Amino acid sequence: MEKSNPIRVSSISELHRLLQLPKPLHPMISLVDNAKMSRDFDFMYHPFFLDFYKISYKYSTNGRMGYGQGFYDFSEGGLMFTAPNQLIYTDNDPNEDIQYFGFTLFFHPDFIRNYSLGRNIKRYGFFSYDTNEALHLSEKEKKVIVGLLGNIDEELNTSIDEISQDVLVSYLEVLLNYSNRFYKRQFITRKTVNHDILTSIEQLLDKYFASEESLNKGLPTVEYLASQVNLSPRYLSDMLRSLTGQSTQQHIHDKLIEKAKDYISTTNLSVAEIAYQLGFERPQSFNKLFKTKTNQSPLEFRASFN
Repeated sequence: MEKSNPIRVSSISELHRLLQLPKPLHPMISLVDNAKMSRDFDFMYHPFFLDFYKISYKYSTNGRMGYGQGFYDFSEGGLMFTAPNQLIYTDNDPNEDIQYFGFTLFFHPDFIRNYSLGRNIKRYGFFSYDTNEALHLSEKEKKVIVGLLGNIDEELNTSIDEISQDVLVSYLEVLLNYSNRFYKRQFITRKTVNHDILTSIEQLLDKYFASEESLNKGLPTVEYLASQVNLSPRYLSDMLRSLTGQSTQQHIHDKLIEKAKDYISTTNLSVAEIAYQLGFERPQSFNKLFKTKTNQSPLEFRASFN
């Protein structure tokens, strides 16, 4: 069956209707048992956008789901985070009997808008990760996450009062902070793999400047490097920061300065020519970055070799 054009789901109540679930207990936040979601493929084969956040702990024997250009195999289980307006879709055979187990939490941005979480939620970078970058939980971590989801479920099943929203937003923030901690643990436990990625990044940058791609294509971007190692830009930067203390952009800048120093010290190219050779559109931008990184202008650096 071919996928249709994406549809937009603007409210949690509408999503419940599409998934053939009872009306949500609260219009702006809902916790759903994944096994109770309808397997209605008229809806499931539509790519869709949500106008709200989605946090899922899922596992399945044979199901796949994705957004962007990637897929995630849920046979191992994992925790996934989706921000509003990200494309979500399935890639399953409608003749297969697939069930996703676990829980999914939905909450609207307006639910947290007047809280510090509403102002700070963008700092949780995992909402920008791809599906193949899901958080794999240890048994101990799973108990923490499932326990917090249980607290949210219990609060949702309590009569709504003037404190309900405060309590639920507090649980949400604790859930996200634990997830942040567990992602940092995942970066550490995958350090060998991550070192290989760091090596690949270094080699990609070396090749980019050696082949003069910068002269033709401009400065290398975070998005370019991420695409070359099949990671999302945000995941790559967070992973490199956990490994080296520097983001992808800082790695690019370090490699730029290293190459610039080679040009300045071993050639007679002017500063402007070096800037264009490295991919800068304006020599002034190159001068500013070089001085920021070295506390010297390019000409002062060159003079130190004479």
